[in-house]
Amino acid sequence: MTPQPADAHQGAALLNELHSALTRYVILPSPQAVDAVTLWIAATHAQPAWAHAPRLVIRAPEKRCGKSRLLDVVEATCHEPFITVNASPSAVYRSISDDPPTMLVDEADTIFGPDAGSNEDLRGLLNAGHQRNRPAKRYDAAANRVESIPTFAMAALAGIGAMPDTIEDRAVIIRMRRRAPGETVSPYRYRRDRPVLASIAQRLERWLRADLAQLEAAEPAMPVEDRAADTWEPLVIVADHAGGDWPERARNAAVDLLAEAAGNDQGSLRTRLLVDCRTTFGDQTAISTAELLRQLNADPEAPWSSYGKTGLTAAKLASLLSEFEIKSANVRFPDGTQAKGYRASDFHDAWTRYCPTQPGESSQPSQASPPTSQRDGLALWDGNGRPVNSSRPALTCVGTDGTAGTATPPATNTKGVA
Repeated sequence: MTPQPADAHQGAALLNELHSALTRYVILPSPQAVDAVTLWIAATHAQPAWAHAPRLVIRAPEKRCGKSRLLDVVEATCHEPFITVNASPSAVYRSISDDPPTMLVDEADTIFGPDAGSNEDLRGLLNAGHQRNRPAKRYDAAANRVESIPTFAMAALAGIGAMPDTIEDRAVIIRMRRRAPGETVSPYRYRRDRPVLASIAQRLERWLRADLAQLEAAEPAMPVEDRAADTWEPLVIVADHAGGDWPERARNAAVDLLAEAAGNDQGSLRTRLLVDCRTTFGDQTAISTAELLRQLNADPEAPWSSYGKTGLTAAKLASLLSEFEIKSANVRFPDGTQAKGYRASDFHDAWTRYCPTQPGESSQPSQASPPTSQRDGLALWDGNGRPVNSSRPALTCVGTDGTAGTATPPATNTKGVA
């Protein structure tokens, strides 16, 4: 654990004061959410120390859930807020330096919607800026040279509904909701309340900026792995640096909010298809394409019946599964008939890699994230070649091909392979 500052109570007291300010103006969905936002705001004041810039996604199902008010409090207490409303992409890019501002985006759902083509540059920055050494490349015609423009900056995005996976996978996600009867907050007045919040920001800045080298060298014990660890590491380092009960609260917030996100995430459409195929197969070793489509399209809570004008078709099914190297084949069934279908053995590798663990199954081990000191020294692929050895083993597909052109067997003949 990172050594605490000389005044062992200073950091914890500042975080407690910021925590109280948040709950004065906003009702957040859980104590863990309050702790997470508190730590995220504090972490913005030490951005030069971090290898990753976690996003803060503030999302709500409807209007009037407090997301904009929460963004107001974040704006008043974070490091150098840069509000991107009506800002040109070039202005945003040119504002990011080695000591970047904190980007704040309200109504972020409009940036990622189907009619948001003009925001392509901003979307690219938000996707790339989670990690250091991911500059944007621009050609300067006047100087006849290619420029590297920094993109690394912490960002808070507020909007209605989910953000793209590329954002939420790198974010602390706060799901706002409307206040229930009896839940009250203090009204926020910019001229009256912002100076008080800004004084908290100034003290956070002095506290954390005094120990940037110590924060950068910290390698905390993390309760999560991989990209989640990258995202939460700055928050946990701040909590360890503050001391008190904050180290435990930070780790509890990470585990609880990530579990909540996983429980509400159905994954991409292809991942959803893998999960639904696994349910349809059950204990069968093979199933005809026609029967698989019938069952997928018959589920009223699944997206497949509305996937196109006629629902999911054989061609669309094959296209979706091809990304996992899963292909249909002529399958011979127990009654001697043959038809196009899929074997469960062809899905096993993809199910193992991409699908949530089923009850009773042991989870698959993840590769631990390297420590900060190693991560910053990793060589980056320059894009000029392909890795010689694939990190993914080939999918196994063992079966006996039949002959083409036979009729699809009845639904009762879809279990087992002869």
